[in-house]
Amino acid sequence: MKLKLVVATRETKDTFSSRAALGKSMSVNHGISIELILFDSNTRGLPLLYNSVIRDAANDPAILVFAHDDLHLLDYFWPTRVAEGLAHFGILGLAGNKRRLPRQPAWAFKDDSFTWDDATNLSGVVGHGQGHPPEKLSAFGAPRQRVLLMDGLFLATHSETLLEHQILFDECFDFHFYDLDFCRQAELRGVTCGTWDIAVVHESGGSFGSPAWCEAYQKYLQKWGD
Repeated sequence: MKLKLVVATRETKDTFSSRAALGKSMSVNHGISIELILFDSNTRGLPLLYNSVIRDAANDPAILVFAHDDLHLLDYFWPTRVAEGLAHFGILGLAGNKRRLPRQPAWAFKDDSFTWDDATNLSGVVGHGQGHPPEKLSAFGAPRQRVLLMDGLFLATHSETLLEHQILFDECFDFHFYDLDFCRQAELRGVTCGTWDIAVVHESGGSFGSPAWCEAYQKYLQKWGD
């Protein structure tokens, strides 16, 4: 099965491979053909870009991997691990929550005071820092678990799964809450979400509480009501 890696970046096409974490990661030959779909010099919302790839895949089926550009892919076998994970779940991620609470502001928090949910509800492992070894290893919980909400830093699925179940990213969101909304759409349509163990280091810790985040949170609550 063809694999397409979908990335949006503020870097130019010329600087992506030397300055973006994911660009550096892609300089390693993994022994299989990976098609990079790069939206360079980007200022548009991620759902708009991701949906264009999903629609194009109607005539060119593939495993689609939506990843942030500040992600170091350390696992030499990550394409194989993605394929393995998709044999168990309809949509694959790296970190998530096995439950969903009313007015939940992120997959890992249980209230708008950003109180961490209990570790028994969390799943996945993600490194944080500027490279390898990571400055911090966030072991949220055992991976390979079915979850209801996932972080959007890395999402993988078969294009046929999304098209068959009519799942698209909601374009009312730009850079916040598109991932939670995507997972809830999958849940409504009977598509399972799950975490998998793939070694990465994420350079960003998120921008919870920023004005753009707060605006998106209100949109999210208006849409789902809880």
